[in-house]
Amino acid sequence: MKAMPLQQRRLSDDIVERVETLILEGSLRPGERLPAERALAEQFGVSRPSVREALQKLIARGLLLSRHGGGTFVSDALGSSFRDPMIELLEHSPEAQRDLIEFRHTLEGSCAYYAALRATEPDLERLAAAFERVEACYLRKGRVSRADEGAADAHFHLAIAEASHNAVLLHTIRSLFELLERNVVTNIGGMLPAGSEVRDALLDQHRALYHAIMERRAEDARQLVYSHLDYVRDVLTEAQNEARRIERSQRRRATA
Repeated sequence: MKAMPLQQRRLSDDIVERVETLILEGSLRPGERLPAERALAEQFGVSRPSVREALQKLIARGLLLSRHGGGTFVSDALGSSFRDPMIELLEHSPEAQRDLIEFRHTLEGSCAYYAALRATEPDLERLAAAFERVEACYLRKGRVSRADEGAADAHFHLAIAEASHNAVLLHTIRSLFELLERNVVTNIGGMLPAGSEVRDALLDQHRALYHAIMERRAEDARQLVYSHLDYVRDVLTEAQNEARRIERSQRRRATA
C-alpha cells in the first residue's frame, strides 16, 4: 500500500487554533479588540503575513470582525444569544422572571460547584474583588442605585462562572449577561420594600457562597446557590401576593 503524503500544517492554522482557544476559554471576550498585527506576530513568534492570513480565516468564520481604520475585534455576536427585543419581552413578564430564576438555579449551581473545584489563584483574586464590590453596595443601604447593585451582583456571578473553567457554562452566562443583570435589578426592586432584613439576608447568602468557593467546598457552594435563589423566589412571590392583596383592598374601598 502506498502511503499518502502528509500535508504540512500552515503556521496560520496554528494561530487560528490559538485564537480560537483564547475565545473559547474566555480570555478574549465578545467585542474585545485584538492587538495589532505586529504585536500578535511578536506574541506568537511568527511573521506578520501568517498573522494576517489567520485573521482573515477567523473573520471568514465569523469569530472576528474588521473595522476599517479601527482594528480587529472579537465578534459581538458571540455574546448576544438574547438581543434587546427579547430582553424587553422577558423583563416585563412575571412568568418569564420566574422561569429565569429556575434556569439560574441549574446553571449557577453548576458554576459554583466547579468553581470551588477548579478556581486558580487569579480566579480567586477576581472573585474576591467581585465580592467586595457586592458587599460595598449592600452595606451602603440606600446610597447606591439598584442598577449599581444589580451590576455588582451580576459580575459576582460572572466571576464564579469564569472560575468554573467550563467553556459552555461560561459562554452561556456571558450570552445571558444583560438579561441576568436586568433580572437581578428587577429582583432587588421587588424585594427591598420587604425590609432591611431582606438586604441583610442577601448579603449573608452571598458571603456564605463566596467563602464556600474560596474554601473549596464544592457541594456546599452548589447548595448555597440553590438556597439563595429559592429565597429570592419566595420573597418575590410574597411581595407579588401582597401587592395583589393591596389592589383588592383598594378596589373594595373604591366601590364601598
